[in-house]
Amino acid sequence: MDELDRRILAHLLKQARASFQEIGAVVGLSAPAVKRRVDKMVAGGQITGFTALVNPAALGWRTEAYVEVYYRDNISPAELRKSLEPIPQVVGIWTIAGEADALVHVMATDMAEIEVTVERIRENARVGRTRSSIVMSRLLERPRT
Repeated sequence: MDELDRRILAHLLKQARASFQEIGAVVGLSAPAVKRRVDKMVAGGQITGFTALVNPAALGWRTEAYVEVYYRDNISPAELRKSLEPIPQVVGIWTIAGEADALVHVMATDMAEIEVTVERIRENARVGRTRSSIVMSRLLERPRT
């Protein structure tokens, strides 16, 4: 990636719905040249997809938690994902260094749904314990550049 690619990517991160023509006007390229560069970044894996950012509250998700999951034995990242991905309230899963094996981001309508979701995570016989932290307010979320 060169500086032009980085500028195109930065613009896409700020305004993902911008047209190639709009991006080209900002970075000094024609729309077809921007499209070629975006296509190349997709093919090269620098851009892994396009998505919409949504307001969790608009979806009815007013409560969120980060759940540390401690497994009894070693668990592969693939197994971890396979066991947690089917739970719709699980919106993020990360393997982490430290005592816990995974950090799981849960979003739900209320505390009762958080509790049900944590119990569902614990249904896996390999889970030894969990520790939850409830999000009180979102103060800063930066786009990834």
